[in-house]
Amino acid sequence: MSTGSADNLSKDSRENSFDGSINNLSADFCVLDIRDYNRNQNSGDCSRESMSLCSAASPSAIDFRTLRDGSVSMSLCSSLVSPPRDYSLFSLSLNTSMSSQVEHFRCEGHAEHSLTCMKNYLQAGKLCDVTLIAGTNGKRVQAHRLVLSAASEYFAAMFTGSLSNNDETEITLVNVSGDVLQAVVNYCYTGCIEIREDNVETLLSTACLMLLHEVVEACSRFLAHQLHPSNCLGIAVFAEHQACTSLLQEANAYTSQHFMQVIKNQEFLQLNVDQMSTLLNSDDLNVVCEDHIFQALMSWIQHESDARRQYIGHLLGLVKLPLLSPAFLTDQVEPVCEGDLTCQKLIMEAMKWHLLPERRPIMASARTRPRKATLGKLLVVGGMDKNKGATTIESYDPRCDVWTVAHHMSGRRLQFGIALMGDKLLVVGGRDGLKTLNTMECLDMESGNWTQLSPMNTHRHGLGVAVLGGTLYAVGGHDGWSYLNTVERWDPVARSWQYVAPMQNQRCSAGISVLGGKLYAVGGRDGASCLRTVECYDPHTNKWTMIAPLTRRRGGVGVAVASGYLYAMGGQDAPANNPAASRFDCVERYDPNTDVWSTVAPLSSKRDAVAACLFGDKLFAIGGYDGNNYLRTVEQYDPNANEWITLSPLITGRAGACVIAVSNNAVQNTE
Repeated sequence: MSTGSADNLSKDSRENSFDGSINNLSADFCVLDIRDYNRNQNSGDCSRESMSLCSAASPSAIDFRTLRDGSVSMSLCSSLVSPPRDYSLFSLSLNTSMSSQVEHFRCEGHAEHSLTCMKNYLQAGKLCDVTLIAGTNGKRVQAHRLVLSAASEYFAAMFTGSLSNNDETEITLVNVSGDVLQAVVNYCYTGCIEIREDNVETLLSTACLMLLHEVVEACSRFLAHQLHPSNCLGIAVFAEHQACTSLLQEANAYTSQHFMQVIKNQEFLQLNVDQMSTLLNSDDLNVVCEDHIFQALMSWIQHESDARRQYIGHLLGLVKLPLLSPAFLTDQVEPVCEGDLTCQKLIMEAMKWHLLPERRPIMASARTRPRKATLGKLLVVGGMDKNKGATTIESYDPRCDVWTVAHHMSGRRLQFGIALMGDKLLVVGGRDGLKTLNTMECLDMESGNWTQLSPMNTHRHGLGVAVLGGTLYAVGGHDGWSYLNTVERWDPVARSWQYVAPMQNQRCSAGISVLGGKLYAVGGRDGASCLRTVECYDPHTNKWTMIAPLTRRRGGVGVAVASGYLYAMGGQDAPANNPAASRFDCVERYDPNTDVWSTVAPLSSKRDAVAACLFGDKLFAIGGYDGNNYLRTVEQYDPNANEWITLSPLITGRAGACVIAVSNNAVQNTE
């Protein structure tokens, strides 16, 4: 009895001792119920703390005991197990003795993988929290608000804006096609979308609505590739309605470039009066002459004559009638304008333009400004470049603002003069690097062949050349020994040179131009210094007369005529032994009625040896030398606005080049 009691007491004491340890777990004694551990492990829900505790203890430090209910317990004795260490602190303490290192990990393809998972959820119909309903056919498309908001500002405003209703799970999108809606939602998940001819317009309008800018640009490029004379006007109208600026610009540019083909298609005849006005108002229409614009207008009016004839006065004002020939005005325009007072006033204005050329500066208007394509081309010939003499002839297209190489000279020639007679380009005098020349060459722009014409009586480089009264004048220059004041004239019929009255001053590198039936020689150099003086030659009296001088001395000056004024631009004022001393950016204008020079807007940079020319109703200043570089700069001056703008540069920088405007008739022969 006593023995049994002792055994029971011993057993109860052990159990109470163990139970107390469990109930009062301390740092010196930890117990893990193996039965619970095994059960948790089998269920796959074993805690990290239990696993780490087991793995951290060595076998000799584990004490297994059998409990009253048959379970087995494991004890970790504090005497055998070291206190747990803070390894993070240990690592930081190590880093204090070494250079600090940070590693930034990036999982490649993580974002794409996440979107793929979201797309899989979409296809499985899981986690979708909104249904979009197409207004045109009621098609329902499920989606995730987060994905739509991330892809589209439109959906972001819909779901996160102040007026958003997160409880609304179905949203109807008015005027949206079901197939396009499905394609757009798929795009939000994949970044891919199929564009076809049968869906591009609907897709573009939907993408515009949902502010999917990349899809809008993709659709715009697709339509731009489909442009054709039969559809370009319709695409332009569609692009304007959708506010697609890039597509509208491309469609308008295509229409302008292919205008002569566009007017033969039905879309042109179906334009309303406002669209017709916008089209005729463009200076970019690709026509060789204004006659074609008038004929296009008449074909549009005659398509619905009864309804459209009321607009003829307004639309005829958009045709540049002063640029039509008097014969065309009489034979073609007047007969269709009988009885319309507005049209009669326009015809009278055009006739005055032809009858009173001296009044053109005050009659200038939008109708007297040529369309770019009717100007022809600008040719820049030769000049000094970094290779000691350019031999290329560059051509400028004003519609495209592009320079191309059109021809090549027959050889290197510097400080020469050029003129255009018919479709023949004449190159006169100059020097070839060894000697001063008196030769004259002729480029046939149709065949591209060069031929020799009769030489001048005097060898000249640095001369000025101009055409006056159907004859060619060669003015001043240098013969290799001395500066010249002599002038000779070439008769294209007799094909011979004859001297005329000499200038009062010797001049080399002067600016030569024709204004009001007279020849002007501006500035230049006489050997000792640059000149301020200006002389005027009257072919009827065969005399040179001194007129008002420039405000400053100018050698290597560019000279051109516009709107009844003579312009002198750039140049230098320096002694012959120090030509780099001073260059100008200032521009002066001469009024022959008042005999006064006045200052106008300057060039963008200081330079001399600048080529100058009138092209349309604008002045061009091309190339030059700034003391260090042969310039590619091309600037255009608007006399009415008194401002210069910069255009596309030359292909080759050059100074002392010659420039001339070539009409469309001559240009057509070269193409």
